[in-house]
Amino acid sequence: MKVFITGATGFVGSAVVKELIGAGHQVLGLARSEESAKKLIEAGAEVQRGDLEDLESLRNGALASDGVIHAGFLHDFSRFAEVCQIDKIAIETIGNTLVGTNKPFLVTSGTALIKPGILATENMESQHDLTKFPRVSEDAGLIFVNKGVRAMAIRLSPSVHGEGDQHGFVPIFIATAREKGKSAYIGNGENRWNAVHRLDAAHLYRLALENGVAGARYHAVADESITVKSISEAIAQHLDIPLMAITAEEAPAHFGWFANFAGIDCPASSQLTRSQLNWRPKHPSLREDLASGIYFK
Repeated sequence: MKVFITGATGFVGSAVVKELIGAGHQVLGLARSEESAKKLIEAGAEVQRGDLEDLESLRNGALASDGVIHAGFLHDFSRFAEVCQIDKIAIETIGNTLVGTNKPFLVTSGTALIKPGILATENMESQHDLTKFPRVSEDAGLIFVNKGVRAMAIRLSPSVHGEGDQHGFVPIFIATAREKGKSAYIGNGENRWNAVHRLDAAHLYRLALENGVAGARYHAVADESITVKSISEAIAQHLDIPLMAITAEEAPAHFGWFANFAGIDCPASSQLTRSQLNWRPKHPSLREDLASGIYFK
């Protein structure tokens, strides 16, 4: 199968490229720079020049392929509403190109905001407040199920971890701890995240591409429940700085825009994903990656 991938040189996307090529698929990766194009060629992929705002490049990539994985997103939180709209238009552009083809179309969303406070499962629709978090990737993609597209959603954990993670939630925690001189958690720190290794996530993308069902939501979740306090403890230990509890009122001053994510309680299950796609995570857990020191080099 020839697969068009957006975000193909990102932390997750580059692992997906390697996974697909290793399984005998061809990859056409979206690249907006010479550096990105070179990385794709070195990985054994073909290059589609363009970016998420170049709608013609998205249409051409989708037309030239047997399936599409949308793993790209502009991580600019200073203009978050704008980049969410760019993401929505990109998904709609690809989806409209695939109408009536029954080609697989995987969009990327997340588990963190499905239904905070309870164990999220694949059959739950996201309950997040669009006025606060206007990203609609999942809904924008799955609407094409009724238009002859095998559209699916891959819900990533708030922590997709592993060697080379520089911009994820854990690096933000670590950078904040370094800056403030203390590793903090909110309240009693018993709020929970879920996590997945990037290579396990990449494997799930391939399994969904090959065998996934139209309309399905799959959870890239290896560790369904990790307390934020335990993450902060590991950071404090490695950086040799104090571990400290802060109040919800103090959190914005300490974490900035990240305060809401630092305080969210979002355990998530992947039981249905594992049973339906025979997905078996095998790479290190978040606790193991933190203990190994890869985040503190």
